[in-house]
Amino acid sequence: MKAQPNVRNRYVLLGDLVLIIISVLGSYVLRLELGAQFFQYLPSAYWLAGLALVIKPVVYHFFGLYRRLWLYASVQELKLILAAVTAASVLVSMAITSLFAMGFFVGFPRSVLVIDWLLSILMVGGLRFTLRLLAENRILASVAGRSAHTRHVLVVGAGDAGALVVRELQKNPQLNMAAVGFLDDNPSKKGQQIYGLQVFGPLTDLEQTLDSRHVDEVIIAIPSAPGRVVRLVADVCRLKGVPFRTMPGIYELLGGKVSISRLREVDITDLLRREPAHLQDELVGATLGGRVVLVTGAGGSIGSELCRQIARWGPSELLLLGHGENSIFEALMELQESFPGLHARPVIADVRDLERLKTVFARYRPEVVFHAAAHKHVPMMEVNVEEAVTNNILGTFNVVQAALLYNVDRMVMISTDKAIRPINVMGATKRVAEMAVLDAAQRSGRSFSVVRFGNVLGSRGSVVPSFKRQIARGGPVTITHPDMKRYFMTIPEAVHLVLQASTLGEGGETFVLNMGQQVRIMDLAEDLIRLSGLEPGRDIEVVFTGIRPGEKLSEDLWDEGQTFSKTQHPDIFRLDGQESLYGPQLRAAVDELVRLAREGDSTSIIHLLDELIPESAVQATPPPPEMTSI
Repeated sequence: MKAQPNVRNRYVLLGDLVLIIISVLGSYVLRLELGAQFFQYLPSAYWLAGLALVIKPVVYHFFGLYRRLWLYASVQELKLILAAVTAASVLVSMAITSLFAMGFFVGFPRSVLVIDWLLSILMVGGLRFTLRLLAENRILASVAGRSAHTRHVLVVGAGDAGALVVRELQKNPQLNMAAVGFLDDNPSKKGQQIYGLQVFGPLTDLEQTLDSRHVDEVIIAIPSAPGRVVRLVADVCRLKGVPFRTMPGIYELLGGKVSISRLREVDITDLLRREPAHLQDELVGATLGGRVVLVTGAGGSIGSELCRQIARWGPSELLLLGHGENSIFEALMELQESFPGLHARPVIADVRDLERLKTVFARYRPEVVFHAAAHKHVPMMEVNVEEAVTNNILGTFNVVQAALLYNVDRMVMISTDKAIRPINVMGATKRVAEMAVLDAAQRSGRSFSVVRFGNVLGSRGSVVPSFKRQIARGGPVTITHPDMKRYFMTIPEAVHLVLQASTLGEGGETFVLNMGQQVRIMDLAEDLIRLSGLEPGRDIEVVFTGIRPGEKLSEDLWDEGQTFSKTQHPDIFRLDGQESLYGPQLRAAVDELVRLAREGDSTSIIHLLDELIPESAVQATPPPPEMTSI
């Protein structure tokens, strides 16, 4: 592709010098006309032109008018031009008035200063926006001259994101894609044009539009679109055999920029999107900005996303603590690429090592701690009971103890819906870990809290990657039970709400995230199969393997009979009621669990967990070989 010509700013400077002279002389002509008075006042015009030639380019340079690519001029550049020209005119006026007062010339029509200011705005702005107009003409010419192999794109969404997509397509002919128009549900936009392209109608007209127009691909350009909208577009496009792509959801774009490079294939997270709630960013910024923040389990799915979103708020230092060297290294590299100004520090440590944690807390003095380190896979913990106790319970107690010892202001523990009426070891150990955090909050009065939510899509070892592997192998897709249901949330959305919840905690709260409606695992599997371009039952078989030990058909977010109250955020609730185990009794129970774990007595551990959590029903039954966590 032939490169677009770029007008160097030195040529813009030369143009400004010529226009400055024209503006000054033009001001005198407009004020005095070409007669005797004009020539009488001409000496002052020479002085004004000379001063303008010296002062104005310097002021324009100071305002950055020679550091801009005027091919992309916008309203912001127009504001800059107004400010620069006004400042330059004020300085020139002061200088010429001073010279007149000192008698350097006789006679000076002061109104020419106002006329010169107006002409300068027109000429300086006109020169630069002419460059933009020429660039626009080149773009339109390149669009009109594209080959027959150009793919025609229909953009769903006529908002800012849709306009950006079309703009990128028009400015980059090498993409070999041309937008044909928009669909948008806003009735006031129907029939309107954006960048020369028409808004055809609402999303319900998608099927009719695909039938009546030449469309090779559909792009969903609505980052805030809920799953039902994405599903509608996906179903129609699949029916018509038209490829479709999307922009990531609003939570995925936190800290990023919307651009054509962000477009990707629609995946299962898009079909389960919910409409984003009002973002209370000012509270998060006040909690994290300029503070030392530590994240345990920073190399995991939740921990690494926590680090990405925390980095947006400019902490003075971000500590990535984890046991896995490779995962911490990868998380650190990603942060350094995305946030080069961030002071991020990797800390390799095991939360089960209290002395190491004390050293870390003493050295770096974290002010805010997010505790995400935990063993989370239900079937794995059913056969590794001792590890669940030492990592989930002892590890949390150690982090809490270090946080209390070194005066951490705020701590948030990431918990799970499996801690409610737990029937598995993982859920039971997380429930005891919750007790540790809430007990510390009660004893110290500090803002230590728990945030509890369900499954996150795409996390390591979760059901979605497992289904994708099975589909890639040609099936079958294995599901434990046709009525199995789970709460699901995308990782970015869950982490965003965790950060929101962290601002609400005053101490001792258990926050529950609004997980929406539970999703049938069967529906999830069928959606994944269809997104792979296949049909369930025809191309990919679905096989039911039976419920595994430690599993429920559906999950809960709080105990039966427990009430909850609303918070400032519509998607975050606060559970009412307190745990029954606190203080020395809790400490003694934990010590006993740790002792049994070190002795390898998993049976006694399970009995003790059942005693500590009255509503639990943990059973020690070996799981089958398939270890997919749902």
